[in-house]
Amino acid sequence: MRFDILTLFPEMFSGLNSSIIKRALEKDIIEINIHNFRKFSLDKNKRVDDYSYGGGAGMIIGLQAILDCIKDIAGFEKAHKIMFTPLGNLYNQKKAIELSKKDHIILLCGHYEGIDYRITDYIDEEISIGDFILTGGEIPALTVVDSITRLLPEVLGNDESTAIESFTNSLLEYPQYTRPEEYEGKKVPQILLSGNHEKIRQYRRYKSLEFTYKRRPDLLEKAELTKEDLKFLEMIKRGEELSENF
Repeated sequence: MRFDILTLFPEMFSGLNSSIIKRALEKDIIEINIHNFRKFSLDKNKRVDDYSYGGGAGMIIGLQAILDCIKDIAGFEKAHKIMFTPLGNLYNQKKAIELSKKDHIILLCGHYEGIDYRITDYIDEEISIGDFILTGGEIPALTVVDSITRLLPEVLGNDESTAIESFTNSLLEYPQYTRPEEYEGKKVPQILLSGNHEKIRQYRRYKSLEFTYKRRPDLLEKAELTKEDLKFLEMIKRGEELSENF
C-alpha cells in the first residue's frame, strides 16, 4: 500500500519511521511519501493562505498549491483522496478495515481556519477522528496511517491479533495478563491458568461484553450477538460474575 501525505509541516511525520510502521516500511509492505505543498505555491513568498471571502477570523488555504501538489503525484487519478476536517464522517475501525483494502491513499492535512471548500470537488472523502478541534490534519493522518498499516497482512505477524482487538467486532477487548501470576497481592484470574480453552473462551467473551456494556454500551447496538452473548449480557445486567462452573 502507498500513502502520499500533503502537509505544511513535514517534520511532524518523523515518528513514522519507528515501531510497527518502520517494520512495514522495511518489508516494503507500505510506502509513505510526505509532500510539502507549500513548495508548489506560485506566490513569490510561497504563501498558501489568504483572507476569507465574507470576512471572519483566520486565514484560509487556497486551492492552487494543493491541487498542483496532488497532480504531481504519480497515479493520483486512481488514488483514494482523503481530507481531514471536523465536517467529515467519524473515523472508526470499520473505516480502517475498508481503507486497508485500497492500494493508494492520498491524505490532505489542512491548517489555519481550513481549506477553500471547493477542494471537496477534488477529493473522495472527508474524515474526522473525533469531536474536538486540532491545529491541523497531521495527527489525524498519523492516526489513519497507523490504524491501516497494522491491518495489512504480515505487518503484525499474527492475524489473530487484529481479530480480537477492541472495535473489530463492535465490542471492547477483554483484559489480558502476563507473568508473574501474583504481584503485590493482585492475582491473575484463576480461570486463565486452568488450561481449559473453552472456559477461557467463555471468560474472555464475558469480559468483553461486560466492558462494552459498562463503558461503551452504544457499541452493542451494532454488534452481532449470539444466544450465549445474550445470556451473558443478562448475567452482567444482574451483576453476576461468570463462575468456573458455568
